[in-house]
Amino acid sequence: MTPRERFLETLLFGSPDKVPFQPGAPREKTLQRWHREGLPEGADWFDATCAHIGIAPDRPRRTPTGPGVNLRMHPTFEEKVLEHKDGHYIVQDWMGNITEISDEYDYTYIRSPKDFVTRKWHKFPVESRADFEDMKKRYDPDDPVRYPEDFAERARAMRDRDYVVTVHFAGPFWQLREWVGFEPLCMLFVEDPDFVAEMVAFWAQFVSRTLARALDAGVVDHIHISEDMAYKDKSMISPAMVREFLLPTWSRWVAQAGRAGVRLFDLDSDGCIDELIPLWIEAGLNVCDPIEVAAGCDVNAYRRRFGRKMAYRQGVDKRCIAKGGGVIEGELARIAPVVRDGGYIPGCDHGVPFDISWPDFLHYAGLLAELTGWR
Repeated sequence: MTPRERFLETLLFGSPDKVPFQPGAPREKTLQRWHREGLPEGADWFDATCAHIGIAPDRPRRTPTGPGVNLRMHPTFEEKVLEHKDGHYIVQDWMGNITEISDEYDYTYIRSPKDFVTRKWHKFPVESRADFEDMKKRYDPDDPVRYPEDFAERARAMRDRDYVVTVHFAGPFWQLREWVGFEPLCMLFVEDPDFVAEMVAFWAQFVSRTLARALDAGVVDHIHISEDMAYKDKSMISPAMVREFLLPTWSRWVAQAGRAGVRLFDLDSDGCIDELIPLWIEAGLNVCDPIEVAAGCDVNAYRRRFGRKMAYRQGVDKRCIAKGGGVIEGELARIAPVVRDGGYIPGCDHGVPFDISWPDFLHYAGLLAELTGWR
């Protein structure tokens, strides 16, 4: 099977020859540790892992490309340091937030998750309806930056692909939180629900219109929506609020993408998602991740409760990998029944943190390769 066929067959409860081998990717500090512990400098960590455990990397024959669709704000805000004192920077990031971070990092670390960076927020770009009107100008679906000039050529190449084409974007809860901040957003759900509905409707329309060209080309396999919306024990907003404000948007996107042939609709949320999964299923979403074990998430319990209405990715407890030895073996034995049942690509339940050593990661990767049929 090709990597694309294997991915689709696994998550659609088909009959893959093997389950995709996706142990999880390290963050920057993790890689720094691994280089001290035996990963050669300049080596690709995934290639080195596969070589050590004796499997060939599962790579497509064709060079992967994607539609290149851009759903970020344009123009972005100027990134700049506003203040530096007591070991911290106060910066304006590209999204317009005023945030405080350790001077171990700089504002470029906020652009992508190459490490775990703790931030303190001082100010958000949308504090009023007037601010929102200004923000909307940065999200023009007809802006030429939304698609690359060679999109037609990319689309032709993707029609004969043996790799998965994923389009990733923020869901309404995630996006509104970036605009107004987490605590202000939660208060708006109670104090000004009309404003919340207005912002959600704008985001739903922007994503729908911007995605249309890629979807119409028939080259998307997998929609992945970022929507972190749960604490360790509960959803950040009530299920009733989720149903009223968020579910219609997810349903709209699923229907639109489904008409274009997309079959995998994946939602990402950390935290305890027990009360959210039924709503995701109702919206037509059929995959979720990362199934964070520290928050009580358990793929075994979810499979018993929801059957094959939902597939999963990740769900291996990062804390067990860090402990090493028999603890790793016990953790993979715990998830093995769901791997065998299908609809599950196991891996570390978030980015691989730096408390996981290179030897322990290799031990875990070898066991994972056996569980997923690679050796």
